[in-house]
Amino acid sequence: MTKKVIWITGASSGIGKALALKFANENWSVAISARRENILKEISESNENIKSFPLDVTDKTKCKEVFEQIKSHYGDVDICFFSTGTWNPKKEKDIDVEQIENVFKVNFFGTVNSIKAVEEYFKNKNSGIITIVSSIAGYRGLPNSTGYGPSKSALNNLAESLYFDFGRYNVRVCLVSPGFIKTPMTDKNDFKMPFLKTSEFAADKIYDGLINKNNFEIHFPKELTLTLKLFGLLPSKIYFYLVKKLTKFQKKN
Repeated sequence: MTKKVIWITGASSGIGKALALKFANENWSVAISARRENILKEISESNENIKSFPLDVTDKTKCKEVFEQIKSHYGDVDICFFSTGTWNPKKEKDIDVEQIENVFKVNFFGTVNSIKAVEEYFKNKNSGIITIVSSIAGYRGLPNSTGYGPSKSALNNLAESLYFDFGRYNVRVCLVSPGFIKTPMTDKNDFKMPFLKTSEFAADKIYDGLINKNNFEIHFPKELTLTLKLFGLLPSKIYFYLVKKLTKFQKKN
């Protein structure tokens, strides 16, 4: 029996790496991409079901080339999981235009480049899943998040738009909204992260959501995400008040 195939970007660490190992252990063929070739090599050597395809998603031409390589190697692709992201909390507290541009270049346009590379293939195939990884930071505005939060909010809007567009071709678009997951990226945070979970926890939730369920959004942990979704329904004045209290955000003297 031919193995099913998933392509994962942002696979050198964190959720992407954990999900690659999860699918590989479930006997899927897993194509992994990221910029750090040496780490991809280590991951691929750890499991015979994983093969590395190095990629910088900000290069739209390279995205197409790498996807062609993946198709050529496997013959078919069933799921794409686009999880490349960047975050630098030290540069999020002020309006750093260069930093914001870089965050959008990776988080938003890197995802757009990846989706564009697979668009024609999935529409012709008339099946499959395209997965966009966002964050709870994209639900509503948060303090000290001038680039990361807005980039994730843009991904939320993009995913909803593409849900309609790809749905006409029987292609499922899925949005993943993780809470705080212990990864090299969240290790940079200098604040307490409620309901912090492991990358393996995230991988299990995502695998279950993609394979066993058919919801548009996979979000976790529910204790946190459902609370934030309720916050999203509040009038701005009440929302701002609660966020200031919960984050202990103070006015500048």
